[in-house]
Amino acid sequence: REVTWFSRLTKVIVNIKYRQRWNEKMSEKVYEIIEVAKATGKVRKGTNEVTKLIEKGQAKFVAYAADITPKEIVMHLPLLCKEKGVPCAEVASKEELGAAAGMSVSTASVAVMNEGEAKQLIADLATE
Repeated sequence: REVTWFSRLTKVIVNIKYRQRWNEKMSEKVYEIIEVAKATGKVRKGTNEVTKLIEKGQAKFVAYAADITPKEIVMHLPLLCKEKGVPCAEVASKEELGAAAGMSVSTASVAVMNEGEAKQLIADLATE
């Protein structure tokens, strides 16, 4: 099997410290953070909005879905988060991510702009 630059880049991205591979417990915590932030703070949905917030330094927490096709849509988010020092987590499902953000449709990524009461939850997740 031929190893391409894309597969090497993917392996590098997977190993980045700020990209936390999802598991059931982690995903539930992320969904809880987004739901609390939506109710008591402010969240933005969609990869373009999330990218803008990270670049402007306004994002406090970023979550993106693992089941996005093609992966290139969200591939840059962990790198940007690492560069800006923003906690970032990957969750299993774009449908559940959209539901946690209060949408009836799925979403590739969500950024917390104002934490509200989710500030401590984000701090706890970032230390894990």
